[in-house]
Amino acid sequence: MLILDSNTISYYFRGDPQVVPRLQAFSPADIGVPVIVEYELRYGLLRLAPEAAEPRLAALAALLRPMQVLPFDSECAAHAARIRVELEAAGTPIGSHDMLIAATALRYQVTLVTRNVREFSRVPGLQWLNWHEAT
Repeated sequence: MLILDSNTISYYFRGDPQVVPRLQAFSPADIGVPVIVEYELRYGLLRLAPEAAEPRLAALAALLRPMQVLPFDSECAAHAARIRVELEAAGTPIGSHDMLIAATALRYQVTLVTRNVREFSRVPGLQWLNWHEAT
């Protein structure tokens, strides 16, 4: 299973020529979204004016409906704590939301699709893909 980072979904909605065909090549059953990503996207949309936010929120809900939204649970929390300790000890911390997303990917043993390679590449054991680059 692949899970999508916020930036991948954002670029999908923008019609990015690298992201759109790659996402459309998969069955929604093979794609997941960490609940943290859903939060980030909803928060960003709710900051817009209501007339701009409402259709975008509906489009987001329609995109997510057939996908599996992965919850953040105690096992995710254990992964997140370990990631934070390891990266802080190495002097290479990442953002708190990215840490939670990485922990979710590790917990469910899935590959994260992201453009944020700079941060996610620091997480030991995390599998990621960057669909934002030309093939």
